[in-house]
Amino acid sequence: MAGVPAAEAVPAVPPPPGRCLDKPGRGERRAAGMETGGCRMGGAGPGGPAAITLEELDGLAEESPDSAYHSHGSSLEEEAAERMDDEEQERLLSYWQSVGRGHQVDVPRDMAEPIQQLTRNNNPQERQSIPFTLIQRKEKLGDLLYEKRQYGKAKWACIKMKEKQYEQSICLGFMKLMRYICEQNSSGLYLGITVPIVTIVHTNEAQSAMTQAVTVAYYLPEVLQDEPPHPFDSDIIIEEWPATIVYSRSFRGITNEDSIMREINLLAAILESPELCLRDTFIIAGYTNPAAANRHNEIWFLQRP
Repeated sequence: MAGVPAAEAVPAVPPPPGRCLDKPGRGERRAAGMETGGCRMGGAGPGGPAAITLEELDGLAEESPDSAYHSHGSSLEEEAAERMDDEEQERLLSYWQSVGRGHQVDVPRDMAEPIQQLTRNNNPQERQSIPFTLIQRKEKLGDLLYEKRQYGKAKWACIKMKEKQYEQSICLGFMKLMRYICEQNSSGLYLGITVPIVTIVHTNEAQSAMTQAVTVAYYLPEVLQDEPPHPFDSDIIIEEWPATIVYSRSFRGITNEDSIMREINLLAAILESPELCLRDTFIIAGYTNPAAANRHNEIWFLQRP
């Protein structure tokens, strides 16, 4: 993964005629194999989205041609559904903006629909985990210390960030990837959730401090690996990462410079042969979105090629 020459930047693709980039439309279109889900995103706020599925919204939109009364009633129902839709968007956007302020990140209004779409489609049963082969599990007194895994060659959508703080970089990078996932791509499809979202981080040779430059990356679903949709955002590039062996250790909570350096030093102390791994490049794997309070994370050491 690390040390791979980055693929050439994919040229920005203009949106189809008549399509607003910031307003991808209320129709929830999906890539092949994606089904409708109504669960909210982990950490999406105490209120959660309105309890109405996409099928119910579609049902409200159906009009009966046989009765003017029914037609009028359907119109009222459509207006009510649209109000609920708008209220849901505002509630979710308000929550994300509140979380963003805690990280000194501005969440713009044009994120309302991507946030809502990702929330509605974040059904745990529909998330695709990045496939890997488990090589070894290292345990001590019944506690898992780390896993050795092999990940295959695959394509990723990547965005490079360099904000003052790590949390700012991952929040802003994740929002850009959300837009790409939520229809702002050449296919016009909702691409689906894959986990984990990963961030490549770098340290100095002594592993005493992180650098500001990071890469936030989204694994493209299996059905899109051969022909990934082109992003409208020219900052997002599609890269192919080679097969890689990683040493992975799980941890929970926020991810910032201090917690990441602590986890790097902890795993380095546990590994029998840390010299087999890259000394200045690591991966933080996130299984919950940056808005979640108690995140599930992993630190990955990358074995040298």
